[in-house]
Amino acid sequence: MSAYLEFSQGDKYFDDQVEFEQIRQCGRERLQQLSRPKEPKVEWWTNVGPNVMWGTQEMLWPITQEAKDATPTERVVNLATPKKNFQTGMHAGRPLFYYSCGRPSMIWENKSNVKEANTRVTDLSVPKQPSKEFTNQEIRPQYLFSCGRSSPIWTVQKGALSAGDRPRTQSLANPRPPHKEFQPSRQVESIIPGGALSASASERIHTLATPKERPNGPFRPPQWPVTPGARNAISSTRCADLARPKATVEGYQLPRDEMWPVTRAAKRGSASGRIQELCRPLVRASMDHVQFNPDAFLVKETALKGQVPKRVEELSQPIQR
Repeated sequence: MSAYLEFSQGDKYFDDQVEFEQIRQCGRERLQQLSRPKEPKVEWWTNVGPNVMWGTQEMLWPITQEAKDATPTERVVNLATPKKNFQTGMHAGRPLFYYSCGRPSMIWENKSNVKEANTRVTDLSVPKQPSKEFTNQEIRPQYLFSCGRSSPIWTVQKGALSAGDRPRTQSLANPRPPHKEFQPSRQVESIIPGGALSASASERIHTLATPKERPNGPFRPPQWPVTPGARNAISSTRCADLARPKATVEGYQLPRDEMWPVTRAAKRGSASGRIQELCRPLVRASMDHVQFNPDAFLVKETALKGQVPKRVEELSQPIQR
């Protein structure tokens, strides 16, 4: 408000009193507009909107009567017209091979009104002629250039038919031998030889096959008497040293209880002035008042005249990579 109190001295800044009053009125309206709370958006409200039952044909928002009675324009009628179906008559349900590169037939049914081919169509229908340097010896069956040739067999020369095999050819024709340590797969059912079927077990096998004998009792009781010698025995010095528990470190204190009584002195104690000053909460001005204070975010003159220490300037230098 201090910024607007300065405008009250209209003689210093404005010669015309009417102009000063207009600016003052604009300032008041601006303050009232800024002090008014911001209205929330309708999209953020969960309880605003029409109550619509899902799964029905009802509209979310009611349609006005003017929209119902309005006549559509020519553009709307053109957009609402469905697309024409050209697959009618002889074109309805055409087989897929018409659109494939491997169709079974290249012949199309000619229309009744089609006339004879003109000169241009006749020239295009003529097959490509071979060049002048082409000889008949170079003519080869077309299936040799196709992945689906009718026969992979072609004529073999007489010399190749009567030629003998070379050692290299025979070595290449031999199948690859298996590894030296390769063993073929065994049968699922192992065949027992006749000697094993007619053999008799040895005495050692009979002893190992005999089940272990366990006595049926009587057993000794789980508690048995201690002898008088064991009762009067005295442990040695070494046993006493080993039986002694490990001692704690000097200065060790037992853990305090979770709840301990407060002393009377602590109950009667009073906080000093410094403690009361530190425990007092820091009160800051709210943004409603700070936004009208023009000096709220001013920098002090001592901070403007301050110099950066060398260490801070050294740390602010970027790392050279």
